[in-house]
Amino acid sequence: MIRSLIKTYAGRFLSRWIILSFDLAITAVAFLFAYLIRYNFSYEESINLYHIEIQLVLSTLVYMVGYLIFGSYNGIVRHTGVMDALKIFKSTTASFVLLLLFSIALHASDTYVFLRTSYGILVIHYLLVMFLLSGSRIFIRLVYTHYFKQNGKRKIRVVIYGAGAAGLITKNVLLKDPVYYYDVVAFIDDNPFKIKKTLEGIPVLSPKQALQKKYIKSHSISQMIIAIQVMNPQRRKEVVEKGLDLQLEVKVVPSIDLWINGQLSSQQLRRVKIEELLEREPIQLDNKNVERELKNKVVLITGAAGSIGSEIVRQVLNYEPARVILIDQAESALYDLQFELKSTPNFQQVFLRMEFVVASVKDRLRMERLIELYKPNVIYHAAAYKHVPLMEAHPYEALLANVFGTKVMADLAVKHKVEKFVMISTDKAVNPTNIMGASKRIAEIYIQSVANGGTKFVTTRFGNVLGSNGSVVPLFRKQIENKGPVTVTHKDITRYFMTIPEACNLVLEAGAMGKGSDIFVFDMGEPVRIYDMARKMIQLYGFQPDRDIEIVEVGLRPGEKLYEELLNNKENTLPTHHPKIMRARVRKVAPDVLERLINELSAQIIEHDDFALVSKMKQIVPEYVSNNSVFESLDKKLN
Repeated sequence: MIRSLIKTYAGRFLSRWIILSFDLAITAVAFLFAYLIRYNFSYEESINLYHIEIQLVLSTLVYMVGYLIFGSYNGIVRHTGVMDALKIFKSTTASFVLLLLFSIALHASDTYVFLRTSYGILVIHYLLVMFLLSGSRIFIRLVYTHYFKQNGKRKIRVVIYGAGAAGLITKNVLLKDPVYYYDVVAFIDDNPFKIKKTLEGIPVLSPKQALQKKYIKSHSISQMIIAIQVMNPQRRKEVVEKGLDLQLEVKVVPSIDLWINGQLSSQQLRRVKIEELLEREPIQLDNKNVERELKNKVVLITGAAGSIGSEIVRQVLNYEPARVILIDQAESALYDLQFELKSTPNFQQVFLRMEFVVASVKDRLRMERLIELYKPNVIYHAAAYKHVPLMEAHPYEALLANVFGTKVMADLAVKHKVEKFVMISTDKAVNPTNIMGASKRIAEIYIQSVANGGTKFVTTRFGNVLGSNGSVVPLFRKQIENKGPVTVTHKDITRYFMTIPEACNLVLEAGAMGKGSDIFVFDMGEPVRIYDMARKMIQLYGFQPDRDIEIVEVGLRPGEKLYEELLNNKENTLPTHHPKIMRARVRKVAPDVLERLINELSAQIIEHDDFALVSKMKQIVPEYVSNNSVFESLDKKLN
């Protein structure tokens, strides 16, 4: 019956005047009970009923004034919270103090005896009113939550990792969820002083106790929510992976600055991203060194609308450059970046110092005009074709953009005395097995050859970046959202990964420390097995690999290899002042020899003969051996 009534009237809310009337009724009844308690529930001849009536009316009126002033009747009863309880406390306490002072004054003057209420009755009445008003609201909230919130809704039993303020807020938010009925089984915390205590009646357990298969199964827990705002990346990874091993759906509470109007909602709880499992300790930058390099300088960035280029833009803007020139041939992506930066509060002040230019680095005439116009001090060259299978099918385009586009920019940097030129390279340039990697290696060789002591040339070499356009993470994400299958090229294939901000941080640092024709190699950590990454991403979406979503092995793509490297066999590294950046010592080609080879390569481009082009590339980069490609036949001829 109660459930039926609540369901019928659940969408309706009582008028605040009805709530005020209810509070006044409780106040009046409580006054009578205060008298009964004061006299041990027995009638005495000294009791004057007429006096009681007058005192009851007076007390009720005074309390009504308190309710009106503090607005304790304005809240929605079913959602009573701490602030509502505080309003009740303020209004009842103020009314009690006023009545007490009035009664003291009457006792002192020995007048209006019929209005004098004993101090004991006033205290008992105050305590009863505060208890009954708060208790009635809490009772209604509990009844509403118990009978209505779970009615017809899917029940989800969860544990919350973090028994602090954020954990408590998360628990209260879950109780108000309009779609699901969340049953918080326990809090988990690493702090030993919180273990075996309770938080609003819910036990606080240690990870060792709660994150056990037996405990999870016996309590039918299906979800874990991480509510700790600041957590060591390694510890977060351990907790998430433990949850995934227990087949829990793992979610996290976003940082406070992302809460809507300072309030958290259950819809803001998000899945853990695979990027977070690969995070390492935050990089410590030499900000003064980077600032000295960029402050009040004109910075030109090619490929500015790409994943790496756009993040370089965001980070460069933090160092107060005089002007930033953003160049990209992709107009839609450049427009999206323009809109984003214009809408970001942090960048609105410097937006007028940005120039968005649609242009191609392959167009020498256009690039020369732009450099003459803006006179950049620093160039970050991120423009490149990077998709291995596509470039394997189109070597002409790969060479035109990656080699000759770089040549255009480098030659113009020397001609116009640009202070520094930073090129973004790739680990695929080491012992390349594909067109893309070989083209980037030729670009590296050319960059080193043009260093003349004027313009400082710096090459930064790193592996895959998580979340970049066309990378494996967005691909897996789409496949999972489409319910699979998730495709991996080979079960044993591994790759080095960095987050985009981490990679761009190191690009700025390496660019600042470069003194000549340097190639810097980044510490990419341990290589990641792509098959394992696919399994974890499926689990992060709440599915089970090979049960809910299938993982299919499709074979290596043209030009692809199982393992990437950061240095070839003839190279080694030297340390720098930054622990994550090493200076590579690489094989150099004599400038006159390289000039002849580049001219021959340029001549081959005109002929549109792919095999002749690739053959010349292999002559420039002897370590280039094709893999899983139609160009493997050229290696047999060379051998």
